[in-house]
Amino acid sequence: MFLTLLRMFSGMVRRFLEHRVLVRTSLNAGQQYAFAQIVAYLVFLFGLMIGLQWAGVNMSSLVILGGALGIGIGFGLQNIANNFVSGIVLLMERPIQVGDRVEVGETNGDVVRIAARSTWIRTNDNVVMIIPNSEFINNRVTNWTANDRQVRFSVPLGVSYKSDPEVVRDVLMEVADKHPDVLTIPEPEVVFTGFGDSSLNFVLHVWTVTRVQYPRILASEIYFMLFKAFKEHGIEIPFPQRDLHVKSVSVPIPVSNAG
Repeated sequence: MFLTLLRMFSGMVRRFLEHRVLVRTSLNAGQQYAFAQIVAYLVFLFGLMIGLQWAGVNMSSLVILGGALGIGIGFGLQNIANNFVSGIVLLMERPIQVGDRVEVGETNGDVVRIAARSTWIRTNDNVVMIIPNSEFINNRVTNWTANDRQVRFSVPLGVSYKSDPEVVRDVLMEVADKHPDVLTIPEPEVVFTGFGDSSLNFVLHVWTVTRVQYPRILASEIYFMLFKAFKEHGIEIPFPQRDLHVKSVSVPIPVSNAG
């Protein structure tokens, strides 16, 4: 009963700090969440110590209990302890924060909660993936928004060898400038990547703030605009072609003309 009340009280403290106090500070959403969560842990810990003393428990006897608990952790609870310590590290060091766009393993989404044992990530399908905190400490994690919300995406494409590369570059820049979610600063960039088997290959680099969660949708919209612009400017989109050269054959080759 006491532990339930203590947990409820620490949760009330966390919500009070998060929604009443920290929102008035200059801290961002991730920092506010981390600070409130750490304070809640400390309130729970100190409340537990006070409750044990009030119940007449000799604190020195907890040393023996702590040793037994350490053995138990070593044998059966090491994963839980590892994830809990990793959660504390995440909140203190803040390599990821609530609201960040991250990629860990094959999971890509927004951090919506950092709990004691696990971190919740919401994907574009509105599915919450619950990932152990230790994976963020032991594995490589890509944080798309660690510095700011500006992210660069690449849109690769190829055009026919009949096309003028200068005109293609101008069309790509014109389409990028017309898209409302593409930033003008930093400005888009066109890179001529080389000569393919049947196409001139380009990559359009664009920066965005509003489409960080939906890069494929942004690329799709740009492709629609490019297809229309290419038709207006007479730029062909190639398809794979192969030339067959016959040097010598041992039998006659019949040739028919259907026309």
